[in-house]
This record gives sequence, C-alpha cells and structure tokens, in this order.
Amino acid sequence: MNEERVATLKKLIEMDPQDTFSVYALGLEYLEGEPTQAQSHFEQVLKLDPRYVAAYFQLGKLNYDQGAEKAATEWLEKGIAVAEEVGDTHAAGEMQDFLDQM
Repeated sequence: MNEERVATLKKLIEMDPQDTFSVYALGLEYLEGEPTQAQSHFEQVLKLDPRYVAAYFQLGKLNYDQGAEKAATEWLEKGIAVAEEVGDTHAAGEMQDFLDQM
C-alpha cells in the first residue's frame, strides 16, 4: 500500500464523496494488507454506482482470497449480470472465467 497515494485519494474523496473512481482506487490500495477496508470501499462504490462493474470483480476476487467462496460467487454473478446489462462483454467474460476456475 502506497501511503502517499492513500493520503491523496482520501483528500480527493473528502472533496467529493461521490467520486467513485477515487473510492475504487482507494479500495485497490487497501487490497495490500487491509482487505476489510478494501471490501468496504468497493461496496461503497456500488452504493454510489451499482453499475461500476470493476467493483464486483474486485469483491469477487477479494472474497475468494479470504476463503468466502459463496460470497465470491454471488459478487461475480451479480457483476456478470451488470456487465452484460451495460454491454461490457469483456468484463463479463473475465468474471465468468474467474468463476469457472474457482
């Protein structure tokens, strides 16, 4: 986790709490060492924008890595449905591939 990037992202979010990209990016930073914080940020992204496909994939992978296969499957299946809905076939395919390999 890059502390300087974390501090910058926190400032950006403080200025605009609706900035899904910054909330997502902060979640990515927290993947290294603070999975609970990462999960919280990815879930916040989806509260702000339920069509933010990448957050579903990150939640699926994160839950799988934490040993929560059922939750991982649920996040990935939701993500695939949303990706198909928004026309992001590439993301849908990546999530399906990950799901198939679990």
